Amino acid sequence: MRKVIAAINMTLDGFCDHTAGLVADEELHYHYAELLNNTGVILYGRTTYQLMQFWQTLLKNPSEEKSMNDFAVSIDKIEKLVFSNTIKDTGWNTAKLAKRPLNEEVLELKQKSGKDIFVGSRSLIIQLLNSNLIDEFQICIHPVIEGKGLRLFDQINHKIVFKLVKTKSLNSGATVFYYEPTSEKTTSR
Repeated sequence: MRKVIAAINMTLDGFCDHTAGLVADEELHYHYAELLNNTGVILYGRTTYQLMQFWQTLLKNPSEEKSMNDFAVSIDKIEKLVFSNTIKDTGWNTAKLAKRPLNEEVLELKQKSGKDIFVGSRSLIIQLLNSNLIDEFQICIHPVIEGKGLRLFDQINHKIVFKLVKTKSLNSGATVFYYEPTSEKTTSR
């Protein structure tokens, strides 16, 4: 059975949107490129998907930073499943629009053979956490206190207990925490 892996960047004070002062350096690009290279499909919501389309530009006009170009290649080749009610055409050969609700798509994807399922959109991560469908949670915490922005965990509807399985420290001071849910019962609030 395939695992659902949620991965996201966050400030020390819990903000995760692209305006939260998070800086992706060479090491972080390689970290996520490696994650993508070991993943079978990425699930995106509309907002994150539209932000990620930036990487298509680097395929045509490469950056001076090899890590960015390598990440662009990694994200280009992986299958992307986009959950949106407003996008009519993904504009990316390896992306398609989801035809069913998130939970239905994820449950079916988990049953198929192949590489794991990656979730990189806050909105989808929240929905999957609330449905207990996350098998691994990777949070890259950056040593920044932003004070404003989009909070990662403000819409969780029940207690979820995780166990720390490993960490990875980056030269920037950011640390990736790898968590798995425990078997402890969760209850709705």
